Amino acid sequence: MEVTIGVQNLAREIVVDTDLSAEAVATAVADALGGAPALELTDTRGRRVIVPTASLGYVEIGTEEPRRVGFGSL
Repeated sequence: MEVTIGVQNLAREIVVDTDLSAEAVATAVADALGGAPALELTDTRGRRVIVPTASLGYVEIGTEEPRRVGFGSL
């Protein structure tokens, strides 16, 4: 699943490709906004991405279905 994080005062977005479910990501975001000092996610390669809660602009949670590739995907 692809998660896009917008950070205040930063022109680029942070894109994290994670194995977490949409509910798990939404829970992590809600915990961060509820008083946790940072939003922490782990990507598919095992790298941790930590964004301070005060810097969060927005979080976009992608769909859980895999992308279709090839000519038959139309």
